[in-house]
Amino acid sequence: MAATNAPKTNRGQVQVVRASLPYEVLLYLNGWYFGLFFLSEILLFAYKGETLPYANGVLPAEIILVFILAGIEALRLFFARKGNLTERIVGVIISILLSVPAILGAIFYLYWQTYVTRADVILSGIQLAFLGLELIFGIVSIITFARANPY
Repeated sequence: MAATNAPKTNRGQVQVVRASLPYEVLLYLNGWYFGLFFLSEILLFAYKGETLPYANGVLPAEIILVFILAGIEALRLFFARKGNLTERIVGVIISILLSVPAILGAIFYLYWQTYVTRADVILSGIQLAFLGLELIFGIVSIITFARANPY
């Protein structure tokens, strides 16, 4: 008796995969990049705290904001990946809604923090590029999932 490893099919039914591979790759890369962004910002704050004068309470507030941004980004990436891989619109919509505070956080570190270094500009610019591309691919994914026939 020979064992076969033939794939099981549903006799004549073809299941089309609508999950976006480029979107998934962007989400994966952004997950790793945000880890680098988070670590770099913490190290930059350690440097700035030692060398630059801050008003009372400003430096801890900016550091806490990095941790809040990390939580938002983790949730955003989770819902985006889950929505894309399960081909469900709700997860991608939640991700797009969470993109708004993530974009505002990146803009804060690009323009509005007390001391903006060149490293902050580069790190925040790359993060904003990831967020913008993911926003575009997320909208395209929503349109693709909405047009699909339910199986």
